[in-house]
Amino acid sequence: MTKTIFKIVGAHEWRAAEAEGRFIGSPVDLDDGFIHFSTAAQARETAARHFAGRKGLLLVAVDADALGEVLKWEPSRGGDLFPHLYDVLPMTAVTGVHDLPLGPEGEHVFPAAVTDGES
Repeated sequence: MTKTIFKIVGAHEWRAAEAEGRFIGSPVDLDDGFIHFSTAAQARETAARHFAGRKGLLLVAVDADALGEVLKWEPSRGGDLFPHLYDVLPMTAVTGVHDLPLGPEGEHVFPAAVTDGES
C-alpha cells in the first residue's frame, strides 16, 4: 500500500514548479533545508497553524515510497513524526493536486479523499 504525504503550497509556487518539472520548496523549506510535508492526519493542523486564512492554496499528494532515502521522518509538533524531504520533489512522485479553498468559517476545506484516518 502506498503511503501518501501532503504538501500545502501556494498555487503560484506550484504552477511554477510544474513548469520547471520539479519543486525545490517554499521559502520556509529553503530556510529550513528540507521540504515540509504532513500526513493526512497532520494536514489540517498544519493548515490551521501555518496557513490560517490564506487563499490560493493547493494540497499536493505525494507517494512517500517514491522519494526513497531522502525522505526522513523526524519529530516535530508534540513529538509527532513529520515527513521531511532533503532533496527536490520530482513531479513523478506527485499523485494528485487539489484545491484547498477556505470554508465559510475561514478554515481550509480538504478534499473528501483526505480523511484523518488515511495514511
